[in-house]
Amino acid sequence: MKAEKSLRVCEKGHKYYKSSDCPSCPTCDQENKPESGFLSKLSSPARNALVHEGIDTLQKLSMYTEKEILKIHGIGPASLPILRISLEKAGLSFKEK
Repeated sequence: MKAEKSLRVCEKGHKYYKSSDCPSCPTCDQENKPESGFLSKLSSPARNALVHEGIDTLQKLSMYTEKEILKIHGIGPASLPILRISLEKAGLSFKEK
């Protein structure tokens, strides 16, 4: 059974429909998307999840293992290759176990 989508309005007045409890406004997410850097390559949920955890630089990202990153709500397996490549380009890597 599909969940009903309900109309929501964010604090900036954008109207959008969501079927989950996620409060994220798609219009605001698009406006807040960085133009460059590793965060710009991620989906909105993944980007928001990392920023919410305070992981906004590759140096901070390199202090976590892949398993720890995957445990963060909003991060899925599709984000890992993007993060791995971004770290490698900066001469960094995920923390080993």
